[in-house]
Amino acid sequence: MKDFRYIEGVATLRLNAAKCIGCGMCETVCPHRIFLVRKKKAAIGDLDACMECGACARNCPADAITVTPGVGCAAYIISAWIHQFTGTGGTRCC
Repeated sequence: MKDFRYIEGVATLRLNAAKCIGCGMCETVCPHRIFLVRKKKAAIGDLDACMECGACARNCPADAITVTPGVGCAAYIISAWIHQFTGTGGTRCC
């Protein structure tokens, strides 16, 4: 998802590979396809595309993923979309 970027290197997404059980839920639920599961372990493929929605962390049965939803791209992107489609409100920096 190269079109979705905010500020490089600031996403709060973290993966503890030692805890990962390779179930693939993170890969399935991530709307931006951040995760790749290879050899029964997840890996972060494109950290800067993360919008910090939290779907991966909420659906990880091994609690191997942490993210702080709403502090980064998600808040900015959603605000920008609302402004674009409604003409109301403004984008705010996270």
